[in-house]
Amino acid sequence: MGKDGELSARDQERVKFAFSIYDFDGSGNMDAFYIGECLRALNLNPTLATIEKLGGKQRKKEKLLKIEDFLPIFATVKKDKDAGSYEDFVEVLKLYDKTESGTMMYAELEHILQALGERMDKPEVEMVLSELCDKEDEEGMIPFEPFLKKLCAMT
Repeated sequence: MGKDGELSARDQERVKFAFSIYDFDGSGNMDAFYIGECLRALNLNPTLATIEKLGGKQRKKEKLLKIEDFLPIFATVKKDKDAGSYEDFVEVLKLYDKTESGTMMYAELEHILQALGERMDKPEVEMVLSELCDKEDEEGMIPFEPFLKKLCAMT
């Protein structure tokens, strides 16, 4: 049975259902272009690098997958620890907390989101920060824990 044997029956059913949505013509195949979208539909949040490493393609019609190919991909991403936890994110943002007050410069958070990891463009960053951040104080500082709590609650 391989790696998909590690998945619960419930997970296997969820994966089969999500896979069927991306099997547009009912042939039992999903285009590898949709691996990331299918994983996200299953409440996972793989990075673009992870998707590519697991066979995701940037163009359609390059590779087709059967459900037997996709189950181990789901299992791998599900147990992947790279996603990061709330505590991991707090530790990272503490590096920017110069006064050890639980705050950081709003502009630094904006820069981090634009420049590191899965880069976001300025309009995406502005939308995320306007939804998840408290207003900056007169010194341009924001408390970062409320931001992280809201961010982690979304995933």
